[in-house]
Amino acid sequence: MAEESPETLVGEGGRVTGVDADALERSVEAALRPRSLDEFVGQKVVREQLALVLRASTQRDGSAEHILLSGPPGLGKTTLAMIVA
Repeated sequence: MAEESPETLVGEGGRVTGVDADALERSVEAALRPRSLDEFVGQKVVREQLALVLRASTQRDGSAEHILLSGPPGLGKTTLAMIVA
């Protein structure tokens, strides 16, 4: 049996995956990830604050100056960052 390289066994976050699983996992994740604040579930206060910042930046025909998303894993920081971007 051929020995597999570490890259084929351990993916992002230390999860054991295969090369094909990474591409499949990314496509499934992208399909399920919300694309707007209206689709984002949970974090009501954060959603309202972000909507206010984004609405204000749109009204002044600019961009939001600084947004800091922090907290433990699993709260949706990456998803919110992708929505804002």
